[in-house]
Amino acid sequence: MFDSRHIRTFHEVVRTGSYSAAARALGYTQPAITQQMKALERDTGSALFVRAGRGLRLTEAGEALARHTSSILDAMSAAREQMNALARLRAGRVRLCAFPSANSTLVPEALARLSADHPALRVDLLENEPPESLRRLIRGECDISLAFTYPGLHEQVPEGLVEIPLLEDQLTVLLPAGHPLARRRAVRLTDLAGQRWIAGCPRCRANLLHECAEEGFVPDIAFMTDDNLAVQSLVAEGLGVAMLPSLVLNFMRHPKVAGRPLQPLSRRKISAYVLPEHLRIPAAARVLERLRAVAAAKDGC
Repeated sequence: MFDSRHIRTFHEVVRTGSYSAAARALGYTQPAITQQMKALERDTGSALFVRAGRGLRLTEAGEALARHTSSILDAMSAAREQMNALARLRAGRVRLCAFPSANSTLVPEALARLSADHPALRVDLLENEPPESLRRLIRGECDISLAFTYPGLHEQVPEGLVEIPLLEDQLTVLLPAGHPLARRRAVRLTDLAGQRWIAGCPRCRANLLHECAEEGFVPDIAFMTDDNLAVQSLVAEGLGVAMLPSLVLNFMRHPKVAGRPLQPLSRRKISAYVLPEHLRIPAAARVLERLRAVAAAKDGC
């Protein structure tokens, strides 16, 4: 078993290149660094450094250990954050990370209901698109993550997370209001094969490319932006067409843009994700209850 302090000190010595520089960075004396490295060498049963002029050079054993220190320290940090997260949850504080369109629709309504029923429960709101929102959950930087997946992409959810399905969100094609296809009740992707496209976040762009490939063409993506208002403004000016989830159009609809459902229907799946132990904590359970209730009213929108 390695002492975590020694691993952290070893990492700093490797990073800075000397005991004295590591001592300055960590606020230790140089003899304290020397003693820690001697203790670590006793634990490993191998010399980790040899002198090379005025500096240090890693031995073969030292190089082997150095390859693992970052992952060891990252795992320790994640474990510490998850323990802190549990303490916060028990105290009635929940950190919720969601993607922009959820933060504009599902989340405000759910938090308003929660505030009315449980005014002492605090929710801190964070924002990230998936998959980064799920990585933050694994790292212990949030307690609940809202994310979306596209069925055709066969995306893998990180191991160790519990998925709570919330709703299926229909995809809509956006056209300039005067576009000939805007007169139709629904639009096929093949009808848009010759159009220029405005694409959104990386996961949405990947789905657009996948769905178009399934229909036998490659879309001409002229613009890429994560800003939903910018997407609609570009469409309104006739610079291209786009595909947006209906959830976005519930709160943001440009007057010069026409939205038409895809035929056949295409949807993305929106879910909440938590670590298993968080399900047993009342604060997290209450937030999930309110999210489920709000999502149920919007399912299939």
